[in-house]
Amino acid sequence: MAGHSKFKNIMHRKGAQDKKRSSMFSKLSREITVAAKMGMPDPDMNPRLRLAINAAKAQSMPKDNIQRAIDKAIGGDTENYEEIRYEGYGPGGVAIIVEALTDNRNRTATNVRTAFSKNGGNLGASGAVSHGFDRMGLITYPASAGDADAIFEAALDAGAEDVSSNEDEHEIWTAMDALHEVAKALEGKIGPAEGAKLAWKPQTTVEVDESNAATLMKLVDTLEDDDDVQTVWGNYEVSDEVMEKLG
Repeated sequence: MAGHSKFKNIMHRKGAQDKKRSSMFSKLSREITVAAKMGMPDPDMNPRLRLAINAAKAQSMPKDNIQRAIDKAIGGDTENYEEIRYEGYGPGGVAIIVEALTDNRNRTATNVRTAFSKNGGNLGASGAVSHGFDRMGLITYPASAGDADAIFEAALDAGAEDVSSNEDEHEIWTAMDALHEVAKALEGKIGPAEGAKLAWKPQTTVEVDESNAATLMKLVDTLEDDDDVQTVWGNYEVSDEVMEKLG
């Protein structure tokens, strides 16, 4: 999830983590299979696969599951997944980008459109909101990886462009084409990342008030719960005070 609310992140970890674990493993497996199919099945020779495997390990995905996802690509018995991006607006004029990996374009488009329309949003045309975001690399580490100063210094040395830290995690932003290089350098300094992927970073953010926040969170949750949806990005900020009222 891209819009920020520390409170929401904590709530998600406590409440819905178990329920979402099997869905998350399914999404991680899908990314591993696609990465292995698009390049070499060897993570040392395939940067996208290496990042996908590291992300899976960070979420405690069993080794057998990871190997099965790679084997599916090698065996050629996998579905043909397409990478599709949807763009639209949520409650309060929030811009949202949805990235999906799907073997059925019609099913995914219907589900995404329905999620928007039932939760105060509307799906736009391709390019409707992405001009307000920068395409960058995003590497995440848990707060336990080190203090903000140490992470900032390591990230800067590795070639990152920006770092933001809070009580939950460190977000390290890189140029789009430097993601793999920076992730590898950081892995040598502070260990494997919790996540590393291409991301959409909003150029400006929208503060969401209490009247729109509940519907927006429902929209984001509905999208994230869809098996075909890999990531949801948004340009929203929700204060902890508003989140506490919703909780």
